[in-house]
Parts: sequence; C-alpha cells; structure tokens
Amino acid sequence: MEHNHEHHHNSDHDHSHAGMHVHGLSKNLWVAFFLNFSFTIIEFIGGFYTNSMAILSDAIHDLGDTAAIGSALFLEKMSLKSSDNRYSYGYRRLSPLSAFITTSILISGSIVIIVEAIPRILEPQEVESEGMIYLAIVGVIVNGIAVLKLKNDSHAVNVRAVMLHLLEDVLGWIAVLLGALAIHFFGWYFLDGYLSLAIAGFILFNAFKNLKDLSRIFLQGVPQSCNIKDIETTLLKIDGVEGWHDLHLWTLDGQNHVLTVHLILAEMDAKLQSAVKETAKRKLHALNISHATIEIESKSQPCKLKG
Repeated sequence: MEHNHEHHHNSDHDHSHAGMHVHGLSKNLWVAFFLNFSFTIIEFIGGFYTNSMAILSDAIHDLGDTAAIGSALFLEKMSLKSSDNRYSYGYRRLSPLSAFITTSILISGSIVIIVEAIPRILEPQEVESEGMIYLAIVGVIVNGIAVLKLKNDSHAVNVRAVMLHLLEDVLGWIAVLLGALAIHFFGWYFLDGYLSLAIAGFILFNAFKNLKDLSRIFLQGVPQSCNIKDIETTLLKIDGVEGWHDLHLWTLDGQNHVLTVHLILAEMDAKLQSAVKETAKRKLHALNISHATIEIESKSQPCKLKG
C-alpha cells in the first residue's frame, strides 16, 4: 500500500509540473506569434514602400515563421495528450512533426527569396535606404524580444526550431541594417540583392541542419544526448546482472527517450528480479531515459528471441 501511495504522489506532481510548463510555453509562443504576425504586415508595407527586395524577402520569411509558430502552438498542445488506444506512447511525435512543418516552410520561403533576389543582382534598383534603416532597427528589437521569450523553452524541439528562425531574423536584420547604412551613405544599391541571397543561404544552412536532427528522431535513431556505451556499462554494474541483449534506444520527440532491454541474471530469485528492475530504472532515469521496459532472463535459460 505504501508503494502505491508513493506512485500516485509522484504522478500528481509530474502532471502539475507539466501543466505549469505547458502554460508558460504556450504563453511565450503566443507572444512570439503576435509579435511576428504584426511585424510581418509592417514588413510587407515597408518593403513595397522602400522598394527593397531584402525587406520583402524577410517579410516572406516572417510570414512562414508566423505560420510555423501557429502550428507549434497547436501541435505542442496536442502532443501532451495522454496515451490512448490509437497511440500507446501518447502524442509526443506531434512535437517533431510541428518542427518538420516549420522547417519545410522555412526552406520553401528561402527558395522564393533566392528566385526573387537574382534579378535584383543582375539589375540593381534604387531603394529607400532611410526607410530600410528604420525597419531594420525595429526588426532587431521585435525579433530579439521574441527570442528572449522562447529561450527558456528551447529544450522542446519544435520551440527550438521556432526560436532558431527568430534568431536568424535578428541576425538577418542586423545585416539589413548594415547594408541599408552602406546604401544610404555610398549608394551601393546592388547590396539589396546580395543581402537577400545571404539571408536565404544562412536560413537554408540551418534549416537543413535542423532537418537532419528531425530525421534522426523519425528514423528512431539513438538520441544524441545519450551514450549507448554508458548505458551498457551502467546496467552491467548492477548487482546480479551478468549480461544483456536486445538493447534498443530511441526518442519520441528529442526529449522523452525510450529504452527496451533484456537483462540476464545468474538466478531467477523473485526479490533479486524486483531489485534489479528497480535499480535499473532508477539509473536509466538518471541517464535521461524517461521510459524503460526491462525483460529479466535466466543465464541457464537464454531467450529464444535473442538476436
């Protein structure tokens, strides 16, 4: 009875903590969403007014970010639903799905930027540099605030993807500001097209890097934050464990890692089995494994499914 009481207490604590986290995460995402959406409208108006391809390029980028943040808001909330008969592990995979959608939007927007920027490089057009300077300053401030709002939630894979985009925006606006100053003082209108290409190139580099991380999750690769050798060594150090096989490790969303393993004991004593399982799960939890399934076997009766 004491064991059950402790279990329920821990479960309630985890649920409360998760609820507080989700509330804070959603609030910060909503702030980032409204900041980004409002400034995107300003960018489109300002881009046409200044005749700047760099400004319009970033407006397209920010429009994609706004859609991305919206999907992150919806899917992050859905991803916290409990497991059911359809999804026995719950809905955590919706979180990396949101990150995938966000990254795809970013790549598509970057391609549009490149297509539109090339003609500007071949035939530079006059732009309103003073307006570009003001927009760039506001862009750095607005996106900087959004990044700071999401910084504490960056451990969530889809939030990290959104924050990456906003951080890119900050750097992009700094580049636009420097370019606008050069155009204003030296009349180098060709910089507008080159700035657009530079922004697109930087975005694509980071987007494909993020896509690589997401593919590792969807293909059930070993989480980068976990070391298989450390886990194997830890399990073999547990009293009574003489070996292991069929160890599998993957992650649901980049945060919640799952492990299954068969442990081999010298003897099948009931107390020893219970102690080994309890110790193993505690040590695995310390190694960032949130869900572990452990099968106990006897050395004298090896598993027929081994291999």
